[in-house]
Amino acid sequence: MSHAKPWREIGSQQLLDCRIFQVYRSTAVSPHTGAAHDFAQIRSVDWVQVIPITAAGEVVMVRQYRAGSGTITLEIPGGLLDAGEDPAAAAARECLEETGYAAKTVQPMGAMNPNPALFTNRLHSFYALDVERVAGIKNEHTEHTEAVLVPLKELEELLRENRIDHALVAATLWRYLREHVPAKRGDAL
Repeated sequence: MSHAKPWREIGSQQLLDCRIFQVYRSTAVSPHTGAAHDFAQIRSVDWVQVIPITAAGEVVMVRQYRAGSGTITLEIPGGLLDAGEDPAAAAARECLEETGYAAKTVQPMGAMNPNPALFTNRLHSFYALDVERVAGIKNEHTEHTEAVLVPLKELEELLRENRIDHALVAATLWRYLREHVPAKRGDAL
């Protein structure tokens, strides 16, 4: 039997608006002691990401600069949902904008919380088969992406070598490899 119980939020105050997210102080009451405590929350709209795969078995990935790590990363397309946007539509839109590849249909792989200790939003993950290049990359604002085709069979090695080290991207890619790519007889992912 679990002794974990939810806390009751009794107040919140926005501390900072950072355009794509806001920082809040949330005050909640402990169900165990009745004492109030302050917590930091990062509030954002939901995020999406998609694993676009060509008919030739190549994953369309994105190489881009990330200011947080100060490095060039290798990721799958993704981003923020627009107001009122369906997550599947957002995944297809992000794929087209960041890579120029169109995803006719996207298949859901579930949603997860990026970090429940801080974030209030969800990350919706998808994959798309038989994507095709139909346009140029449409970068906006501070985004500058480069589309990179990676053979599906090389993903596991890139993940094991930490050449793909974005935690949310890695979680989605590992999930795809485990649930949607048949393991070769005798091999373990």
